[in-house]
Amino acid sequence: MSETKIIPIFPLDLVLFPRQELPLRIFEPRYKQLVDDCMLGDGQFGVCLIDEQNSVNGWNSPKLVGTIAKISKCEDVELDGLQLHIETMGRNSFRIKKIIPPALSQPDNYDPLSVEGHQEVSKIHEEIGTQEKMYIQAEVELIPEIDENISLVRWKALVELWKKKIIHQALTSDPSNPHAVNSHALDHVLEQYYLNSDSPTIDYIYSLAALGAKDPNELQPLLEAPTMEDLIESTKELLTVK
Repeated sequence: MSETKIIPIFPLDLVLFPRQELPLRIFEPRYKQLVDDCMLGDGQFGVCLIDEQNSVNGWNSPKLVGTIAKISKCEDVELDGLQLHIETMGRNSFRIKKIIPPALSQPDNYDPLSVEGHQEVSKIHEEIGTQEKMYIQAEVELIPEIDENISLVRWKALVELWKKKIIHQALTSDPSNPHAVNSHALDHVLEQYYLNSDSPTIDYIYSLAALGAKDPNELQPLLEAPTMEDLIESTKELLTVK
């Protein structure tokens, strides 16, 4: 049976893959508390794509598979301490076994970008006790990494699918300019993202898929793929022109 542990959860409108960097600006009181707690602990929290079909006490609910993020740097954006900038790196992916709701529900008409919204949440937090957690936590189990690389032949096949998709999108958006994007220009894009290699790794697949995705929900199946075969099939599905 896999070992489980309890971690803070940060639902976001993105998919974080293992070994990817993720900078974040923190301004909501509940996530400032999350970062403070992480800095006092092992510096780790879970990043999950937002589950738009559900909520937890009125807050954004996480998808059940996410990635551990390790804080490598934390600093104040301004001297007033109202905003933090953190730099993180993706580690293992995990599966949520049990969601632990935050101690307070989302207030009516809550605006996370307003001073009034922050003051309202802070006031409720003081009333229920500042030791209570404002953020979602979860009991999670780590998912074993896919411990193999993709073959060069299969990698090149994925690259060709990606090129066809990007060229198709360019033609669809501007049919009057059939030469707006060409294969040579796309090779340059691959070079910019360090994706030209004779020994591609699993991280190359994640990066290529991110370049081809229009919506973060298209990337979630890749994070959930249990084997290299499943990962390649999910990537083909994402990159194939429908």
